[in-house]
Amino acid sequence: MNLIEMIEEASRLYGKKSAVKHGDRHLSYAELNEASTRFASALHSFGLRKGDRVAMLLGNSIEFVTAYFGIVRMGAVAVLLDPKYKLSELSSLLNDCRPRALVSETACLDSLSPHLEEFETIKLVLNVSHEVHSRAVSLADFLARTTATVEPVRISDNDLAHIAYTSGPSFKPRGIMVSHGNLVEEIRISARSFEQSENDVVMQFALPLHHVIGLAVVMLTSLYCGSTIIILNGVSIDSLTSAIERHRVTMFLGVPFIHAMLLRKIEEEGIKHDLRSLRVCGSAGDVLPWHIVEKYRSLLNLKLINFYGLTETMGHVTCEPLHAPSRPGSVGPALPGWNIKIADAGGIELPAQQPGEVIISGPMMTGYYHKAQATAEAINNGWLHTGDRGVLDEDGFLYILGLQKDMLICKGQNIFPSDIEHVLTRHPSVAQAAVVGVPDKMRGEVVGAAVVLKKGAHASETALLKFCLEHLANYKVPKHFVFWERLPLSADGKVNKPAIREYFEKQAPGSNKED
Repeated sequence: MNLIEMIEEASRLYGKKSAVKHGDRHLSYAELNEASTRFASALHSFGLRKGDRVAMLLGNSIEFVTAYFGIVRMGAVAVLLDPKYKLSELSSLLNDCRPRALVSETACLDSLSPHLEEFETIKLVLNVSHEVHSRAVSLADFLARTTATVEPVRISDNDLAHIAYTSGPSFKPRGIMVSHGNLVEEIRISARSFEQSENDVVMQFALPLHHVIGLAVVMLTSLYCGSTIIILNGVSIDSLTSAIERHRVTMFLGVPFIHAMLLRKIEEEGIKHDLRSLRVCGSAGDVLPWHIVEKYRSLLNLKLINFYGLTETMGHVTCEPLHAPSRPGSVGPALPGWNIKIADAGGIELPAQQPGEVIISGPMMTGYYHKAQATAEAINNGWLHTGDRGVLDEDGFLYILGLQKDMLICKGQNIFPSDIEHVLTRHPSVAQAAVVGVPDKMRGEVVGAAVVLKKGAHASETALLKFCLEHLANYKVPKHFVFWERLPLSADGKVNKPAIREYFEKQAPGSNKED
């Protein structure tokens, strides 16, 4: 089955039932099918063809859902981009995927449009916002120009559905290629793990649709099951709990940071809204502290389920059983359809209770976009080397121990220090920079930067903050700086990041700087 067959089947089965609700707007399954068909026809009439890439630079909205299905319906490849990225980050990604079209919104286009001519492959820019934009065609006008319906495109399970750029540094991009067949198989696995059905109402809150959890685990799985998706923008916990009560939400998935915010609000103000409709609450994207699981049970009488996956796996690979007691620190066993092993540095499988690298086989990505060598390094004999350290117990339950790759996680967002180091060393006063994760009680980690200035040069923390804000997504900008004459080195001559991390931990215990 491919995504088009999936959404057409859902339209046939659920018709007038609401597929997506966003504020006062809603879209039925039949309307979603029709809207995506119109969008596909309009793209084809413009001249796009099967295999062309269409970049999506959008926040969570009904337009995201219809655009995604419109793109894949005509056999094109959706390229999912983070609307929080700044120009330098977007330039790297757009030059890598070389899209023929860009679908975006006014907030993103205002900063990007003066530079659009630099991306010579982009021949069409669509604006889904209501405001008129001088450098883009409004989506409404674009659709109105097309009346003819294009003949269906033959799509095989091996054809690409989308490319996602969330698994590596933005300035050394690795586009994860996702096929129709593998994605639909992962959607089925996800649905079974949550026992999801057409009776579920699923909250899409603080999970970007361009992210693997938001797109595959929430949006696509819900549409496969005939569930209703509630899109709620912002991060207001009062709005969240009010929406859960109003829509009788049954499923709420999020990163640990959001669950911690919810619990803190309840501890401070009590439970203001009726949350008894919830049956599944899940957490992924970062380490889930055990005290959050315990508070969920004591304050909400709910089990907070831990699950694990990567962008390369297009969804989650493990999940705690819904109806069995939690095991502290575990993300659950491999789901049916997936296999997990723990391997040593040579790729040899290790026995239970011995830590090593987590390697996975199953319906994963087909590879990194036009990067055959990187694909060969990541996938060996059908096994994906995740770069995560973990251990399996005797029952096959997985425990994630840390990261083998140089990466930190803030509020569920993967941040690669090399991105920030790249930007800092472009500052005219900076000679060297080393970036580490600093433990933070609420966010998991925040960014700390150790900086060495060029001889005779001057730069304040404020100046470097301003520079970073101009070139990096806000969540990547350092919260802590230290200026040193030289960076500490380990015995092998490399930068000693553990020593830098230890310094920040002593200087900023708890790291309570506000966003």
